[in-house]
Amino acid sequence: MTPIEKKLYDRSDSKCELCGSNDDLRIHLTKEEAISVDNSVLVCTTCKNQIENTTTTDPNHWRCLSDSMWNENKPVQVVAWRMLNRLRPEGWPQDLLDMMYLDEETLVWAAATGEGEDEEGKIVHKDGNGNILKDGDSVVLIKDLDVKGATFTAKRGAAVHNIKLVWDNADQIEGRVEGQHIVILTQYVKKTK
Repeated sequence: MTPIEKKLYDRSDSKCELCGSNDDLRIHLTKEEAISVDNSVLVCTTCKNQIENTTTTDPNHWRCLSDSMWNENKPVQVVAWRMLNRLRPEGWPQDLLDMMYLDEETLVWAAATGEGEDEEGKIVHKDGNGNILKDGDSVVLIKDLDVKGATFTAKRGAAVHNIKLVWDNADQIEGRVEGQHIVILTQYVKKTK
């Protein structure tokens, strides 16, 4: 057992810091940085799987957050806030969120994954078929496009790899066609699998 694991086991009394289970405990990182006690939570396999895979989420399992959201350790508060936001459509998590308090710095940390963003205000990039696009996706042009300021036409069927989303405009992406960096309207692309 590493020194960090030992500290987490001591802090949590050898139990999942979210649901209280003591079966098959693992470390869950709350930030993309080196593992430490200040950014980690000790969780059971059930909690870890549901945190990391939204399709396996069982809302009733997370009723345990009504207790763990009051944990004094900030990483536990962060994960509780994220899961309550993810489960908000269930109804009951909103009541817990209304009661929960996070200081400003912890709230910024918790919201860093985008879990608490309002779906209505979120900019979503979609291809010509309505598929959601993400940074790094590959697309194919579905129409010949005249490229402004260049001496070529981007041909239908041309592949554009590793696209970048234009963060403030859901209708535009950026990518390279024939070695040239261009802005492309999302309605003229199709996401490739």
